[in-house]
Order: sequence, then C-alpha cells, then structure tokens
Amino acid sequence: MQKRTPRPRSARSGADRGAGLIGTIAGVTVFLAFLLFAVQLLFNLYATSAVTAAAYDAARVVAGSAGGDVARAEDHARQVLGRYAERVTFQWSVDADTVALRVTAENPIFLLPAVGGAVGFDEIDRTVRVRVERPR
Repeated sequence: MQKRTPRPRSARSGADRGAGLIGTIAGVTVFLAFLLFAVQLLFNLYATSAVTAAAYDAARVVAGSAGGDVARAEDHARQVLGRYAERVTFQWSVDADTVALRVTAENPIFLLPAVGGAVGFDEIDRTVRVRVERPR
C-alpha cells in the first residue's frame, strides 16, 4: 500500500479567502450609480420634451385665437401632461403681437439630491414665444 502524502498548501490560499468581496461590492455600487444616472437622464430628457411640446401647443392655440382662450389652452396642456401636470406651473404673457408662456416643472430625483441638483436634473424651465396670428 502506498502512503499518501498531503499536498502542500499554498501559502496564499488562506489569505485570499474573501478578497474579491470588496471589489465586487465596489463594482456593483458603481454599476448601480451609473444605472440610476441613466434613468435620471432619460426621465429628464423625456419630461423636458413633453413639457416643451405641451407648452408650445398651448401657446400656439392662444396665438391662433387672438390671445383670448388661455384657460382652455392651459387645461389642454395639463390634460396632455397627465399626472406630471401637478408638478408644472404656467406663467402667461399675452400682448398684441406675441404670446409668451413660461413653464417650470420639478422632476422627481432618482439620484442623491445633492447630485441631481448639481447636474441640473431637478427642474425644467422653458419659455415659448409665438407670434399672434392675424387675418389679412
């Protein structure tokens, strides 16, 4: 019968146990941070487009009706924006030649508040100007 000799243990085998845990946690944390940033960016781009389009349509409706139907145009814009309209404020300026609509909206923040505010994703501020249409 042959005697088995124990295999020599590597000098590093006990010291390396669990060493990848910190790197894995750091990698997952960075991945989640980039994922949240991407979600915030996409939401901000979509919300900015939707708010700007609704504001332009509302200002165009008011300019087409000789500046008379601001309430109906704002109600339609709020209806188009849906639940997001609760976060939006409208400031109208109607004169003889132009209709100006300033729209401000507060975005929900998926990032840390300090990061979201520093990047500029926390608020949308747009001003739309449309010339009043007059028949010739």
